[in-house]
Amino acid sequence: MEQESISKKIAIIGAGPAGCICAKFLKDAGFDVFIFEKGKVLQTLLPTGGGKCNLAHAQNDYKELAKNYPRGEKFLYSVFSRFGTYETIEFFKSIGVETYVRADNRIFPNSNSSADVREKFIRALKGAKFLNEKVIKIIPVSRDIKPLDENRNELPVQDVKYSIITDKNNYVFDVVVVATGGHSGVQLLNNLNLNIQKQTPSLVGLMTKVDYSDLAGVCLRNVKCEKYCGDFLFTHKGVSGPLIYTLSSVFARKTFPYNLSFKFIDYVNMQEFLDKNSNKEIKNLISQFVPKTFANRLLTELNINPDVKCHKIDGKTRDKIYQTLLNYEITLTGKVPDGEIVSCGGVDLKEIKPKNMEAKRYQNLYFCGEILDIDGFCGGFNLQNCWSTGYIVAQSIIKNGL
Repeated sequence: MEQESISKKIAIIGAGPAGCICAKFLKDAGFDVFIFEKGKVLQTLLPTGGGKCNLAHAQNDYKELAKNYPRGEKFLYSVFSRFGTYETIEFFKSIGVETYVRADNRIFPNSNSSADVREKFIRALKGAKFLNEKVIKIIPVSRDIKPLDENRNELPVQDVKYSIITDKNNYVFDVVVVATGGHSGVQLLNNLNLNIQKQTPSLVGLMTKVDYSDLAGVCLRNVKCEKYCGDFLFTHKGVSGPLIYTLSSVFARKTFPYNLSFKFIDYVNMQEFLDKNSNKEIKNLISQFVPKTFANRLLTELNINPDVKCHKIDGKTRDKIYQTLLNYEITLTGKVPDGEIVSCGGVDLKEIKPKNMEAKRYQNLYFCGEILDIDGFCGGFNLQNCWSTGYIVAQSIIKNGL
């Protein structure tokens, strides 16, 4: 393959949310931008928010916003202080995407359409050069690559260029931005001697030791576990829903199997409920707190006849039911295969300067988006990471005036 020299031009590897917002700011600043993407541009944007495109989360305090990232919280302080929720809304307004805030503080486009957002975003990237090629390797071209000290604080190599090897050609660039996302891209970094945290699904449904397939589709509202609260859904393979996604993220690297306790009710006087509903069947009383199908299942697990009248429930049985509703233990055995929305892992944050997203060891090599070991909860947080880190990379390159 022949080598093509592209002097003073910028390569962005990956045309996902992070790569595209970076390209937009660089293009607008007059830079010649080449975007490598083996698939479709902004394809990963389409399924977000159930196809409605949950762009961000309405939280303007950058430290509060950063609390929604199990990995990357403090690293993101500097990033979000410069490009947070407000700046994200203004950016999308600038490309013709008006937004609204739902009651749960999730931000969506007025069109409620990921396809519409994608179309307007691509239109805004007119002038950027897209190369439908798979990048295989990034090779630094320099006379002197210095080793890092034990704190990985070696000054970056000066005047380094990068050879980019694709499945179709070879190129040389002065600046490279890696924005390949959380599901791919780590392999092309193998020769760069960067610490990589193992990638594993984080926002994902969980498999259970006990078979709950008979309850598939049953949803419990406002369930509490640890310090988190949210809806909880039984599936054919185990459990899912917003609360489970949060817990799977928090415990993404926890070894299976492990147990979690779920609180389905707040503290109440159960005897008072029994007395006031003495002629009701116990399953109908418990159905005031949880769905009837689950109430039947729970009582059966406790070896209690669901049809027994409340006035026949003795103190021991009452306490057994009450304590189970307060502390329902489930054994988790694994992650649902191919079910992840987001993965954790990627380039270790100790390798990156948070003020400009540049690699500590390599000058003019930048990282943004989910290729970094940063991941957030459901609610627009993972896209916010992409928008914000992509912006920071662009501003750093613009400031350097390459």
